[in-house]
Amino acid sequence: MTTKHRIFTTSFANVYPFYVAKAEKKGRLKAEVDEIIRWLTGYDQPQLEAQLQQQTDFETFFRDAPRLNPDRTLIKGVVCGVRVEEIEEPTMREIRYLDKLIDELAKGKAMEKILRS
Repeated sequence: MTTKHRIFTTSFANVYPFYVAKAEKKGRLKAEVDEIIRWLTGYDQPQLEAQLQQQTDFETFFRDAPRLNPDRTLIKGVVCGVRVEEIEEPTMREIRYLDKLIDELAKGKAMEKILRS
């Protein structure tokens, strides 16, 4: 039996401020971080805030997402030294998709490009 990566049991709310801080440090907005998360997961803003309030762990956050965006498979590239499109474990891939989108936001990419539109 393999043990789960600890990120799976980490509260999404504990990591969320780091996503926001990373974006804001580069002159981007918390609203843009929220928009990316909503685009990726299908949560609306009240649902997203409820997930943060409930301290939902990453695994549950992605498992219970209302509608994972089918265009998320267009997200390519390297995060933490790993190609996102090559990650086998489904939950880890979702987490890395989000990391990649936040990286793109912090690097100044236009929202239309980040949201693959």
